[in-house]
Amino acid sequence: MKTKFYTLAALCLTLVLASCGGGEKEKEAEGNEEAKCFYSLNEDSYELTWTAYKTTDKVAVGGTFDEVTFSVGAGETQQSAIEGIQFDINTATVNSNNEERDGKITEHFFGTINTPKITGKVISIDMAKNKALLAITMNGQTVEVTGDFEMVENDFSFNASINVDQWNAKTGIDALNEVCYELHKGNDGVSKLWSEVAISFTGSLNKDCDE
Repeated sequence: MKTKFYTLAALCLTLVLASCGGGEKEKEAEGNEEAKCFYSLNEDSYELTWTAYKTTDKVAVGGTFDEVTFSVGAGETQQSAIEGIQFDINTATVNSNNEERDGKITEHFFGTINTPKITGKVISIDMAKNKALLAITMNGQTVEVTGDFEMVENDFSFNASINVDQWNAKTGIDALNEVCYELHKGNDGVSKLWSEVAISFTGSLNKDCDE
C-alpha cells in the first residue's frame, strides 16, 4: 500500500515540476523576444545643399534653401522610413550667402521656369548597392534621379549630380546667365553657367522601440 502511495506521490511531483519547468521556458522565450522598433525622420537633423557651377573653369557656387517641409511616416525598418520621405522646397528661400545673387536666382531662374516650389519623394533604397532613387518635380516635369546613398547607424546621406536641362530648364539657365553675364566670365573671357548641379541631403532617423 505504501509503495503505491509513494509511486502516486512521485508521479504527481513529476507532473508539477514539468508544468513549472514549461512555464519558466515560456518566460525565458518571452524575455528573448526582440523589441519592435519604429523609425522616422528627425526633421531637426536634415541638411540640404546644392552646388552650381560658373565660368568655363567650373567654379563652384554653393547654397541651400531655408524652407523645406517634409511629409513622412514611420516604418519598422530604416529603409521603409526613408522610402516614405516626401519634401517640398520653397524656391524663394534660396540661400547662397549672397542676397543680391539669391534675388537673381529666384527671379531669373525659378521665375523664368515658373517654379515657386520643387517637390520630390524617395522611391526606393538599395542598401546593398548604396543607391537611392528619387523623383523630383520642377518646371512641371518629374524626373527620376539616382544617387549615392550611405547609412551609418541612424544617420544617412544622399548625393547626386543632376542636369536641369532634364526638367526643360535651359531657358532659366540662359536667363540667369544673361543677367549675371560679367560675373560668369572666366579668365578666357567666356561667360558660362553650367546646367549641372550637385545636390546633397543628410539627416538622421529617430528610433523608438517598445519596452
